[in-house]
Amino acid sequence: MKTRITTMLIALFVSFNIGFAQQDEECMNNLSIFDSYYKSKKYDDAYGPWKTVREKCPKFNRAIYAYGDNILEHKIENSTGAEQVAFIKDLMLLFDQSHEYFSSKYSLGEMLVKKAQLAYKYKNELNKTDQQVYDMFDEAYKKDPKNFDSTIGLYTYFSIAVDIYDAGAKTPDDAQKLFDKYDDVMELIENVEENYIQKLNKLVEKEEAGTALSSKEQKYKDNYEANLEAFEKVKSSMDSKLGGRANCDVLVPLYEKYFEEKKNDAEWLQRAMNKMGEKECTDDPLFEKLVEQKNSLEPDAKTAYYLGVLKEKQGKMAEAEKYYNQALELETDPLQKWKLVMRVAEKSYKRGSFAKARQQYMEALKLNPSSGVPHLRIAAMYAKSANSCGDTNFNKRAVFWLAADEAEKAGRVDGRLKSTATKTAASYRGSAPSKADIFTEGNAGQSLKIGCWIGRTITVPNI
Repeated sequence: MKTRITTMLIALFVSFNIGFAQQDEECMNNLSIFDSYYKSKKYDDAYGPWKTVREKCPKFNRAIYAYGDNILEHKIENSTGAEQVAFIKDLMLLFDQSHEYFSSKYSLGEMLVKKAQLAYKYKNELNKTDQQVYDMFDEAYKKDPKNFDSTIGLYTYFSIAVDIYDAGAKTPDDAQKLFDKYDDVMELIENVEENYIQKLNKLVEKEEAGTALSSKEQKYKDNYEANLEAFEKVKSSMDSKLGGRANCDVLVPLYEKYFEEKKNDAEWLQRAMNKMGEKECTDDPLFEKLVEQKNSLEPDAKTAYYLGVLKEKQGKMAEAEKYYNQALELETDPLQKWKLVMRVAEKSYKRGSFAKARQQYMEALKLNPSSGVPHLRIAAMYAKSANSCGDTNFNKRAVFWLAADEAEKAGRVDGRLKSTATKTAASYRGSAPSKADIFTEGNAGQSLKIGCWIGRTITVPNI
């Protein structure tokens, strides 16, 4: 009896494996067929064999999901009515399955954002409200913010929040929720940006040290710069979308209303301070109240910076400088410190304190060498100082060579600024001495000391 049972179990096991092998062979054949059609962009022909593989062997190959996205998008775009809705819902299911079967390649956040973006695109066809679509994006934000890094998704998420606000009663509570969402999305963007900046800085430092990048590294560098540029556009678009909904006339009464309730909430105080600082509402007494309360509750680098802003507005520059320095000492994160250094440097630049500003911009470059803005600012300061930093007309105009060289550095370290840097450098060179001037002066190839605060040496070009 035991022998008969053993024989039956072996037969069943062998039968199962033969069936699985046959299924594998069928799926492999259909995979090969739909792969060929897909690569020829014959999506309608690819659909049948692709669907067979997806249904019979959902874990068989990641191409089911990598290619299925475009195959179903084609079906959606070339159908209408109930058939189109069915394809849309099937694509949403595909997104779910991609995460279910290949979670290492398709994160939860990525999948949820794709579903939300699809729902937004076909909102009318699916009879979804703005709130329902917003809730889909919000699910991604709450469940997997780390992988909510789609530029389109982030902007759509915030854009719908503004649309919901505009369609509502616009109460103070509504406004607070909107500003909170702005801050939430900006924090997501900044986290993604920091990751790209850290990777980009390593490549820029390698280049600046005189080592050429490999073709692979250059592709990475171009990709990081392109992504950072895309996120800059998202932030700019968000600010445009928010517009006048966050001006001082709105912010001051809003934060006054909530101050007593929120005065022990460090995050609320920080966000309120930031928003009033961004919108130039720092003259209002409420701003000082917010800063002092945050400082008493949880002093940090950002609070010290705003204390410096307040002292500067009061004309107390010595005290302002003390707080600015304190802010820089307290900040330990390199990229956050870079942002503070840039803010302080910009203030020095606007005051005309060029020597101090240059020192601060150079510090910013150490913290974030892939940002070319400091080079452009230093170049601009050189150009503005040409008339005061030379004793002869030739020497004054020679300062523009120095400005041009500095501007070119911006384009070298920061591909996003290459076009601007090239045009700026060309403009400066146009103001520098001509070949005829150099011939007349007879100093081609000689070193020329630039005086005053600049204190640099430039070599006169050979003609």
